[in-house]
Amino acid sequence: MAQFSRGGPQPREFRAGLLRRRALGRSAVRVPAGRRALSLLTAALMVLASLVATPAVSALMLGTAYAAATGTAYVTNFSSDSVTPIDLATNTAGAPIPVDRGPSGVAITPDGATAYVTNQFSDSVTPIDVATNTAGTPIPVDGGPWGIAVTPDGATAYVTNFGDGMVTPIDVATNTAGTPIPTGGRPLGIAITPNGATAYVTNIDDGTVIPITVATNTAGTPIPVDGGPWGIAVTPDGATAYVANRFSGSVTPIATATNTAGTAIPVVDGPCGVAITPNGATVYVTNRLSESVTLIEVATNTTGTTIPVGPGPTAVAFTPDGVTAYVTHHSSSLVTPITIATSTPGSPISTGAGPTAIAITPSPVKTDLAAIGGKLAG
Repeated sequence: MAQFSRGGPQPREFRAGLLRRRALGRSAVRVPAGRRALSLLTAALMVLASLVATPAVSALMLGTAYAAATGTAYVTNFSSDSVTPIDLATNTAGAPIPVDRGPSGVAITPDGATAYVTNQFSDSVTPIDVATNTAGTPIPVDGGPWGIAVTPDGATAYVTNFGDGMVTPIDVATNTAGTPIPTGGRPLGIAITPNGATAYVTNIDDGTVIPITVATNTAGTPIPVDGGPWGIAVTPDGATAYVANRFSGSVTPIATATNTAGTAIPVVDGPCGVAITPNGATVYVTNRLSESVTLIEVATNTTGTTIPVGPGPTAVAFTPDGVTAYVTHHSSSLVTPITIATSTPGSPISTGAGPTAIAITPSPVKTDLAAIGGKLAG
């Protein structure tokens, strides 16, 4: 291979290229492909990092950004045997979807394909095709199904059977119920840890929360909390479960690492539903007897703002971007949106009779950072 010294002879093509580079400046000097790809990827990550700080994409975490103001909220109408879909882009209610009698709980699979609705008076669970808003064949379960939650991998839905003291697992792939798990008492609310390892079930009769090991479908030692545990939610990091104790006017934090209850947090009358903001900073608690929603700061377990929302607030759920909370009002056939940034309620949305539970479709726009790097390198 020919060698060319700084002062030696140079081919005409090389001299022409050198002159062009000098004319364009240092920025035109060729950078090796690997280094250029790394630089572009670094720049892209810096841009993404700066975007995370903006409210519009504050939900950009772990490579996933959630599209704002999209998706659908599904609301169970206990007294009219239907489910109301609400378009979150416009806050308008769609045509009610008929289901079995006494729809109580609702949960949506992580892929957003199916909403599962518990029907307390029919001893069944109805799957709803989210793409078409049509109800499928009801799945028979044990008596008095109330709460429901789906594992993060989308494989199993767990249903609390209020009437039989059981929790029934449902195979999502086949929509068939498995062997019920004995819990005793009257199981009501249920939440599953983000790693899918444990389902926590509130037992309203004896003031306990029962941990169920998902891998074996076995119930563990009950965890004592305050009276009348109803709703339950787990923080996004999986560290703490918060339990609304309806009869005691309090919320109990449970450390999931040790399954021990912490000091109960006083709220106002009739705490019922509980949910945690997607960023894990704040617990929202519906106070059914006080017509309000109480905010609890997760970092300190202290109460903050109480938001007046009107009669009978029952359940609460958040949009994936963490911009809006939606609260059902069982006694007034309404759902109230709350702007998280300002803690201000918006115009109520009419639903069917007795809106009880609510679940919102996970509308993720997957952003694979490795794929971005590959495209930039190309």
